[in-house]
Amino acid sequence: MATDKAGFTLWFTGMHGAGKSTLAGWLGQRLARVGRRVEVLDGAELEKAKLSSALEGTKDSRNDEVRRLGYVTRLLTRNGVIAIAAQVSPYREPRDTLRREIGRFVEVFVDCPVETLIERDQKGLYKKALAGELPNFTGITEPYEPPANPEITVETQQESVEQSAQKILQALLDLGYLSPAEVTAIVGQRARRRPVDRKAARRPARAARRSAAKPKRTVTRKAVRSVKGAAHRRARR
Repeated sequence: MATDKAGFTLWFTGMHGAGKSTLAGWLGQRLARVGRRVEVLDGAELEKAKLSSALEGTKDSRNDEVRRLGYVTRLLTRNGVIAIAAQVSPYREPRDTLRREIGRFVEVFVDCPVETLIERDQKGLYKKALAGELPNFTGITEPYEPPANPEITVETQQESVEQSAQKILQALLDLGYLSPAEVTAIVGQRARRRPVDRKAARRPARAARRSAAKPKRTVTRKAVRSVKGAAHRRARR
């Protein structure tokens, strides 16, 4: 399979604090170093610039933001750029719509248990949401719908940034979006493309059935009690 320099969209989805922005930035810098045209569109940065209200938005407003960001990534992809988007994008339907519209679209599910995200909570967002200060917060009062059949899943609870990034790079190599030489230059060791059965990898009908049955993630009361208990025990030490 020959690799061209055509653009594609690398879409990171996952809950707040899962590691989307960190991975997007790590990959964006290194892909640029090997000569690829790259743009990183970070949901957190869009919020700071008042171009997104993902923290407190309604379902409709969040879906609209995903569609707008998707439109930008589609234009970049069409013009030979690797568009890396990192946004919670909690609902499947708009993500699946982007896949159909963009075509050269790779979905990365940044998976991390809600309980771990609450324990990390470096920005204090989950604490505020649990206290009722952030309404419509994904994973607390609003659901997160995991992808039914993403090209790539990384588990940041147990993987380092480098481990997750290498998994993504290998998948992009296997799918033909990157060349062995590019991945070798980034990871510092010889990279080889593995055969991919694209028909087996994506079965739309089966994926749609799984999507309807896939559980939506929100924090449980038991998890909240567990996290608070752990915090109390640490405070007593």
